[in-house]
Amino acid sequence: MLPKLSRIPDFYKLSVPQRVRAVRDRGLINENDYLALVRGDHTLKVKTADKMIENVIGVMGLPVGLGLNFLINDKEYVVPLVVEEPSIVAALSAAAKIVRQNGGFSVSSTEPILIGQVQVMGVKHMAKARADVQQRKQEILNLANSLHPKMVARGGGAKDIEVHIHPSPFDSGDMLVVHLLVDTCDAMGANLVNTMCEGVASLVETITAGKVFLRILSNLTDRAMVTAECVIPAEHLAGKGFDGEQVRDGIIIAAEFAVVDPYRAATHNKGIMNGIDAVALATGNDWRAIEAAAHAHASRGGHYSSLSRWSKNDSGDLVGWMEIPLKVGTVGGPLESNPTVALNHRLLNTQSARELAEVMGAVGLAQNFAALRALATEGIQHGHMTLHARSVATAAGASAEIFDTVVERLIESGEIKVWKAREIIADVRDQSVPQKSAARNKTEWLAAGHGKIILLGEHAVVYGRHAIAAAVPLAIQAQIEDIDSGIELMIPRWGVEQSLHPEAKDPQSFDQPLATILEKLELTKSAMRITVFANVPRAMGLGGSAAVAVSIIRAMDQHFRLNLSDEEVNGLAFECEKVAHGTPSGLDNTMATYGRTLLYRRGQPALVEAIRPKAPIKMVIGMSGIESLTAKMVADVRKAWKRNNRLYEQIFDGIDRLVLAAVRAINDHDMEHLGDLMNVCQGQLNSLQVSSWEIEELIQLARQNGALGAKLTGGGGGGSIIALCPDNAGEVVAGIEASGYQAMEVSIE
Repeated sequence: MLPKLSRIPDFYKLSVPQRVRAVRDRGLINENDYLALVRGDHTLKVKTADKMIENVIGVMGLPVGLGLNFLINDKEYVVPLVVEEPSIVAALSAAAKIVRQNGGFSVSSTEPILIGQVQVMGVKHMAKARADVQQRKQEILNLANSLHPKMVARGGGAKDIEVHIHPSPFDSGDMLVVHLLVDTCDAMGANLVNTMCEGVASLVETITAGKVFLRILSNLTDRAMVTAECVIPAEHLAGKGFDGEQVRDGIIIAAEFAVVDPYRAATHNKGIMNGIDAVALATGNDWRAIEAAAHAHASRGGHYSSLSRWSKNDSGDLVGWMEIPLKVGTVGGPLESNPTVALNHRLLNTQSARELAEVMGAVGLAQNFAALRALATEGIQHGHMTLHARSVATAAGASAEIFDTVVERLIESGEIKVWKAREIIADVRDQSVPQKSAARNKTEWLAAGHGKIILLGEHAVVYGRHAIAAAVPLAIQAQIEDIDSGIELMIPRWGVEQSLHPEAKDPQSFDQPLATILEKLELTKSAMRITVFANVPRAMGLGGSAAVAVSIIRAMDQHFRLNLSDEEVNGLAFECEKVAHGTPSGLDNTMATYGRTLLYRRGQPALVEAIRPKAPIKMVIGMSGIESLTAKMVADVRKAWKRNNRLYEQIFDGIDRLVLAAVRAINDHDMEHLGDLMNVCQGQLNSLQVSSWEIEELIQLARQNGALGAKLTGGGGGGSIIALCPDNAGEVVAGIEASGYQAMEVSIE
């Protein structure tokens, strides 16, 4: 069985560093390429760009995404795509997944022939000139090949000639055109063919007794053709409330429209080129030439039409077929000068230009299928809505920590506009803004729980020592709506969607912290939909689980008018934390409830003292993209503590002394001393074996870019770091992001 190298489940849910690691772990890139991607060394530098074109002033970037799931001629491919238009990468990967279930794409191609044209004017005897050129064909070919002996040695070179006579449309005299057919092997071949045309021009003049005018390649590459095909059983097309036969017939009808109507064909073919151009850009090929050839081929016969055909076979399967001219290269200047292009070629792992052209043909047919399927079901606009909302949120200036919530609420509002996004951004930052509940037809306030960072004291706080924690501007908000029956929990950003209905036989499969809340508040028999807008990244050591619990408890308090006090909210959230993490300290739920900078120590009662810095403390949060498994880290530390109690108690005592010294440093606003204390605390945490190489790399990046101190925050094993940056937070954020991680500035007050 073939290894499923192109199948990476939930790839879109991973952070950028996680995606890069996943690609490396499957052997799709080597260690050098991995490090280049992590550090940003793969991008084109201005110095190199200045040698590629004239008048360079900078370099413009475009996203590089991966098309997954491709099976082409029984070979697995991960396809690099350079494209800025939302939906293309996701649609391609989804289409390829459906096709691979049914054997993948079958693609064939012809030899990579490029045509050079030599235009001859002033020929008196056209028929004789044509015959003379044909008679001396070998002489012309030999001269052309003498100009590129290395290409001939590789099996390429000039292979044949054709002679065409065209009457003049403007009374400037008929013209004779010699076509030089050149196999350019793995090169794009434009310069090579132009050189050959120049080289044979004098000989052609001698043979025809005319005057050569133009001698240049043609971008209508209809001697380098690619044919792609796929077969999909109707039952595999079902979805979105449509059965498979409905989708199949809808695709066929939409495709027939493009065959007969040039206005529809232009949009239809543009969809095909969405995929092909993205691969062309990624691999350094001339997408403009590819576009010109494709649209010229679509106009053959004098009627612009579809490049693809969709039909059903005798078994009722959907059959897709496409023929397109595709002349591409895998060697040459762009490949050698642009490091991103070189990396993409290694990732794609094609062995020849023909193989690359075949991959591009499959990608074009896959993109066409994805677009037609969307049109035949929910419509293309609905399919683009989420991705359009992401673009609008970016244009409105949504920061990373609230980006997904803004997108979710844009879609919910139905107003995918920049002005609406700005309004939502302002609402989210206020953390408790009226939000319309359509189900109850009245205004309700979004209930919030606060995210947090731990400045010093994590893990030791579980064993009765002090910790300093601070709220960060990352709230989690929740809203309750009445529904007919059951209980639904939706956290779109975290990919959580669960339902519990009265007839469910396995209630244990429902979210256990939520089940605890429902039981304690005696709401298990109520019907409701709980929607959580999560601005805190999941499992990043920023108190997300506690903030979710607090936001849901407060939303239920408001919706059902329970009149809970903050103390009761905090106590119930602590019960949820015990379910989620085993032996929590109580710090996370306290921070989620009160949202202040605190000195905390567990106990009966717990010590909770407010800390008020003299001036805001500027910090940076760096997120590793690796989930922090708090319960596992806490359990591992507990095992080690039981095994070597005296040693670990000494470590906890040492952390406690650092915490108390940090309180004095904060009160004195002695940032250098606070930074030193954070660095030492990280060493203690590392001795507890709760760090990771991603965390250590983030800490090193922060320190290298000028942070006074840096350490992990939260449970560890992944998650996030904090860095103390009184005067240079921007530089630290830039340094972290340049290495592929996410970072944000926060102010502790």
